Amino acid sequence: MQHIVALSGGKDSTAMALWLKENEPRDYQYVWTPTGNELPDMLDHIVKLRDLLEAPILPVSIGIGLIEKTKIERMLPNPRARWCTRKMKLEPYYRWLGQQTPCVSYVGLRADEEERQGMVFQQGNGITLRFPLREAGMNEADVWQFLDDRGVVIPARTDCAICYHQTLGEWWRLWKLHPDLFEEGVQIEVWISELHGKQYTLRNASRDTWPAALADLRKEFEKGRVPPRTVQQIDMFRGERRTMTGACRVCSM
Repeated sequence: MQHIVALSGGKDSTAMALWLKENEPRDYQYVWTPTGNELPDMLDHIVKLRDLLEAPILPVSIGIGLIEKTKIERMLPNPRARWCTRKMKLEPYYRWLGQQTPCVSYVGLRADEEERQGMVFQQGNGITLRFPLREAGMNEADVWQFLDDRGVVIPARTDCAICYHQTLGEWWRLWKLHPDLFEEGVQIEVWISELHGKQYTLRNASRDTWPAALADLRKEFEKGRVPPRTVQQIDMFRGERRTMTGACRVCSM
């Protein structure tokens, strides 16, 4: 029987993996599903987590990165078409997991998330689900305390660098700290827009009064314009996911 722990790099899956190591030590297979568009902080976190777990973390992916997949899909991911999560994380993991049976799959759902069911599989498929955090009665505050007690810092963002879920302040920080990754977002918007003869953007034009297109947003940043509360929202909480700016649950878990 294999024991498989799925990791996103977020607080819940990180705490679950460490809790299992401490309380139910056994030979676990740790897995994560990279998209190839991770931030450096996230990649560093996976390396540190691997060292804490004293075990390898297996990447399961579709073999191409987010930019390449966007060109294949011929559309940008958005809240109504969240194909990035489904096709680059969930589906590859489900396919891989189905090849590991019989197995136990450990999922990082907490005790204060009673409404969430986790993965759904047909009976008799050889996959048993367990929710260690829920079984231990751990809520969100408990998870943060567990990590704090062990000095574990969760990256402020565990989603993709050009995720459409980002706040304006997070786009500013991406431009400021990782201009090469911001440029990837600019170029993919340009490519999709030229392909369809209409402007498409990762940011929703109705979200705020700033430009929606990343190329235009960059011009505002270059002028020295900084989004309100950017420093308070991001720098003050650096290294903590407590701000929870709306990232995809799968990516932040």
